Amino acid sequence: MLDRIAHYKSLCAELGLSDTPQSYVGGAFVSGNGARICLEDPFSRTVLTEYLDCGAAVANQACLASEAAQKQWMTEFTAAGRGVIMQKIAVLVDERHEALAQIEAVVSGKPIRDCRVEVAKVSEMFRYYAGYTDKLHGEVIPVPSGHLNYTIREPLGVIFQITPWNAPMFTAGWQIAPAMACGNGVVLKPSELTPLTSIALATICEEAGAPKGLVNVLAGLGPTAGEAAIAHDATRKVVFVGSPATGRVVATSAGKALKPVVLELGGKSANIVFEDADLEAACKGAQAAIFATAGQSCVAGSRLLVQASIKERFIDMVAEGMERLRVGDPLDEATEIGPISNLRQFEHITAMVEQASQDGAKVLTGAGTVKDALIVLPTILDNLAPEADAAQKEIFGPVITALSFEDEADAIRIANSTDFGLAGAVWTNNLSLAHRMAANVRAGTFWVNSYKAIHVSTPFGGSRSSGFGRSSGLDVLMEYTEPKSVWVETAEVPRVAFGYAPSE
Repeated sequence: MLDRIAHYKSLCAELGLSDTPQSYVGGAFVSGNGARICLEDPFSRTVLTEYLDCGAAVANQACLASEAAQKQWMTEFTAAGRGVIMQKIAVLVDERHEALAQIEAVVSGKPIRDCRVEVAKVSEMFRYYAGYTDKLHGEVIPVPSGHLNYTIREPLGVIFQITPWNAPMFTAGWQIAPAMACGNGVVLKPSELTPLTSIALATICEEAGAPKGLVNVLAGLGPTAGEAAIAHDATRKVVFVGSPATGRVVATSAGKALKPVVLELGGKSANIVFEDADLEAACKGAQAAIFATAGQSCVAGSRLLVQASIKERFIDMVAEGMERLRVGDPLDEATEIGPISNLRQFEHITAMVEQASQDGAKVLTGAGTVKDALIVLPTILDNLAPEADAAQKEIFGPVITALSFEDEADAIRIANSTDFGLAGAVWTNNLSLAHRMAANVRAGTFWVNSYKAIHVSTPFGGSRSSGFGRSSGLDVLMEYTEPKSVWVETAEVPRVAFGYAPSE
């Protein structure tokens, strides 16, 4: 097997990074002095390196650096000039594409084929938002007083962003690109388990010409670095991508500091198959919805709702298909399902499956095994009630809970029976039915005869325990700017108050 440590160190060197992760603040690498953090390759279980939590002092330093650089970004660069810099970032990401994908696969355990796609999407994000830097304009409003009233959209200032371990570079680009395009500075704290590609992206931003300190990355822990960045006076907004439990903690801390938040949280998305659907296409879609990236996706189709008349047949199809999925080393070009990203998540998934079995589930698993790797085989949990824990709580692994429904109303009832509202899908040849399902299933994103199609140009987000706010498309430009209303007196004799003429 490939020497993982040697490969890891080689990739760090190629990207200009230390193999001992350091924060990137104000254009320089900064070592931490806090608690020890271990980076482990989840496939080989090899300890790649250890580093120290950056702590609150470095977080405060990053906020100040971002505040200073943001003013420079807005005063020394034209709007179009900012777009040119962002285009250069995209070019540099493309030039480092393979090294970024490789190190993502080693550290996160995601199959290399998926990592390559996600790195390509990051460059696409910067290109897309580069086109909006000089198009964030306001409007003239015909107010009844005779004043000239116009609005402008202004950046907020410093945005603090927290991203997860399941798609580190993808979520970093997803957050940084629109924030930069709107004129903001960024302090980003990736998961302490997967910091490297985010740090690399920050260095790329500066290499492309962005001011030093515009994008800072904290290599550290939430209770220390994260809490300090949320509380810092320079921070104007907090964006969190991760679990609902941690999202509540972040929202509480931000609320105490009177900081607005965008929360991109979990899901328990319903993938609904009607008896008139193209079952072969629906079967392939169901497998991709949950087994891709080992189910470690917020939009994963983790609840498979199948009309009762075809349920047994359809579950057999899915089970047969998952037997052929290739499970193994994420650096192997043929691997479709890699390991779970970390031990804590692996233990959570296996405990949920065990509990479901005790609750009466029929457990069907795929083929193959890898000794010692944090691999969960593709799994179907059948014969559970919709209210069972495995059908209500986020498992975040390659595990489907298969549920039965009788008709349209029953499908909608079950689909909406959780606390989540992130995504969903329907498979049917009845177009009218498809539109009704899209209208009635609670979801921020809904697919018809498809699953997991996501693009930077369309809004993404959820409701209830799936969070609030939108993090892509045009909608995110509203999240990262605020309107200013300007009133210009046009009367020869100025009015002393709106709606009143001056006294004679």
